[in-house]
Amino acid sequence: MCKKIFIDTLGCAKNDYDSQMLAASLIEKGCIVTQDAAEADILIVNTCGFIEDAKRESIERIFEYSDAKAKDVKLVVTGCLSERYHNELAEEMPEVDMFFGVNDYDDLPSILLGETPGGNSKAVSESTRIKDTERMSDGRGGSRLSSDRVGTGLDNLRYRKRKFEKGAYSGVLKIAEGCNNACSFCAIPSIRGPFRSKRIEDCIREAQDMADAGIRELILIAQDTSQYGKDLYGEIRLPELLHELCRIDGIEWIRLMYVYDNGITDELIRTIKEEPKICNYIDIPIQHVSDNVLRLMRRRSTGASIKEAVQRLRDAIPDIHIRTTLLVGFPGETEEDVQQLVDFIDEMKIDRMGAFAFSDEEGTASFEMDGKLDEETKQERRDLVMQHQMAVSSELNERKVGKTFEIMVDEICGEGLYAGRSRYDSPEIDCAVTFTSDEELQPGDIVNVLIKESFEYDLEGVRV
Repeated sequence: MCKKIFIDTLGCAKNDYDSQMLAASLIEKGCIVTQDAAEADILIVNTCGFIEDAKRESIERIFEYSDAKAKDVKLVVTGCLSERYHNELAEEMPEVDMFFGVNDYDDLPSILLGETPGGNSKAVSESTRIKDTERMSDGRGGSRLSSDRVGTGLDNLRYRKRKFEKGAYSGVLKIAEGCNNACSFCAIPSIRGPFRSKRIEDCIREAQDMADAGIRELILIAQDTSQYGKDLYGEIRLPELLHELCRIDGIEWIRLMYVYDNGITDELIRTIKEEPKICNYIDIPIQHVSDNVLRLMRRRSTGASIKEAVQRLRDAIPDIHIRTTLLVGFPGETEEDVQQLVDFIDEMKIDRMGAFAFSDEEGTASFEMDGKLDEETKQERRDLVMQHQMAVSSELNERKVGKTFEIMVDEICGEGLYAGRSRYDSPEIDCAVTFTSDEELQPGDIVNVLIKESFEYDLEGVRV
């Protein structure tokens, strides 16, 4: 009997990628992936388990499906939350039929369909149970995975077929998985394992599939994109990969996410500058600029190295737009540290920025640190940082009035009214451009728009 399967994806773009891959695998086995949870035989919740708010949302969503589903419908939980807390979840959520981790996607379809053992297990699949027993202390209060784990669910990434939504025009290409950094606040290495790159030929093959499916915007993601290839080839190969991706017909925009400042080489800057398909946009996970806090976070950056990377990018590519995220309220952060952050925002005028209050996560080194701040203080500092960024964003947007930009249509808002983004903006997280057009447009179309008015974070214009 053909199974109908519904997948609900929470969290980051990496989970979106995993769900697309899972959907394609299930379709290959004769399943139907439906957009209607009410008609599904199997409900899959792909969870996020990175910070407290994300964990809470994932748990609430699981209970929503548990309460609403019919008795004969299976409820399956996968993703980061399931990887991180599989034993606790299995014990506390008898309503869930199966739990799988982020390294179990190869096994999941056959187990779901009863082709291999494990379909009646409340625990995650065997590869995850093996992996959990092979965790070793990293000497810093966190955990890492044994290097000989490669090949048991944690092998290097390879080409994957994926299922894209009808009409998709923007999509992510995951070029690496896991992380070798040991940031004291982050649980990702213990969830997704060590850094593993996908071979260039496999990245190209996936990108060609995306172009064939009508995708025009390619967004490169990994935990640390700048280290791409080092584990496979003995050297960083990100510029080479970018050149190859630029040769694919149908791909119009290529966007770089999660590039650490210490990986911004002269060769990478030249590649961005020389290749017209690569957007003059880069996401750099800064987190902080105070050397005191960066040291406590166990980052490899310093305030000086961050400023130097930003300046080198701007010197070579004057219109480069830099996006970052900041983490405030870290244990041991002082008012002087916050002032350094505010001064950095006012001085460097980073184009796109988001800020988060520190979330105290068990299993990370920071969980054991002294100097914890109360929630009110953390939120006050986060609000202060965002107030300064709002003023910066408003000033930078005002400079765009009277200029014309390429805009990719994201949404039809009404008759002759559209919303989209420029090359300088990632979908869903950055500035939107609302504009009018006499000609009918569709999502994914790229048109020229004259900016007429600016706001703190958004722009308005007219197609020209």
